[in-house]
Amino acid sequence: MPTTPLKAVTLTHVRYQRGDQLGHFLAWISLVPVFISLGGFISHFIFRRELQGICFALGLIISQFVNELIKTSVQQARPETCALLETCDSHGWPSSHAQYMSFFAIYFTLMTCKGLGLFDVKNKWVVNFWPWSMALLTMYSRVYLGYHTIAQVFAGAALGIFLGALWFWVVNSVLIVFFPAIEESAFGRMFYIKDTSHIPNVLKFEYDNARAARKDLAAKSN
Repeated sequence: MPTTPLKAVTLTHVRYQRGDQLGHFLAWISLVPVFISLGGFISHFIFRRELQGICFALGLIISQFVNELIKTSVQQARPETCALLETCDSHGWPSSHAQYMSFFAIYFTLMTCKGLGLFDVKNKWVVNFWPWSMALLTMYSRVYLGYHTIAQVFAGAALGIFLGALWFWVVNSVLIVFFPAIEESAFGRMFYIKDTSHIPNVLKFEYDNARAARKDLAAKSN
């Protein structure tokens, strides 16, 4: 009886050589984009719902659509190790992992330098070190584990940096003028969508307001 070949879900299906401790570590590093998407942006929307963060996530989604469009058009094969990794049925140029992490790193850096984060940062280079280190490690992992060639990773990184910088300009030069209208819209009021771009230290602002509200409540109850 003929059977249909099985295909694995590649979202978290990362392979490495048994006994290779570095490969094991890099396999987890290769999943950083998944952790950022599921743990970072979904949590951000549930608990914060800020327009800057929503636009950040939207830009990453657009970037991935661009990546798939280019891969489908170019159709460059992955390295020969794709047979062992069971990824030969997908294309390799440009690397989507490298593109995702480079987009994330450049956008995060530009946000930090412009003071659009949750708190006021004095040593911006310290804060910006971790996204770029994660980006470089992710790119290295894709080559080390055999999923991409060096050229495919560099192409993804270059495209990610370009798209990330371009999208940051679009958001903060074009779309930002619509943020007040989105806040005041029926959708914005229903889901508590807000813009805190004008607040230098969001965490301090929220902390001070939470304390003030607690004190007012205590005063009313006495």
